[in-house]
Amino acid sequence: MAIVAIGTDLVELKRLRAVWEKHPARFLQRHFSPAEIEYCLGKADPLPSLAVRFAAKEAFQKCWPESFGWLEVWVEMQDRKPLLRFAPRIAAEMQAGHLKTHLALSHEKSHALAMVVLERMEP
Repeated sequence: MAIVAIGTDLVELKRLRAVWEKHPARFLQRHFSPAEIEYCLGKADPLPSLAVRFAAKEAFQKCWPESFGWLEVWVEMQDRKPLLRFAPRIAAEMQAGHLKTHLALSHEKSHALAMVVLERMEP
């Protein structure tokens, strides 16, 4: 096993809230999968959950050699553990390259943070 890349992203909640409030439906549909939207809107305050998912996509982009669309990468929860999931094109490249991601999410009153570690597994 070898670490290929590490990506991090920090999102200011105030800035994200301003974008979300300006174009609520368009912002959600453009940046988040239906499952992410459902999960986040089920929270008393959806903003921190949306922000960490936004940060996770940005953090993964810093690890990945090609651009991708916002809906090609999403966060799912497995019990309490966040996992990155991928559209078929990226998933196939991950499998072919024997790559795996590790994801950490955190948020507090004013910021949300995501860290992605991209690891190459032995074939």
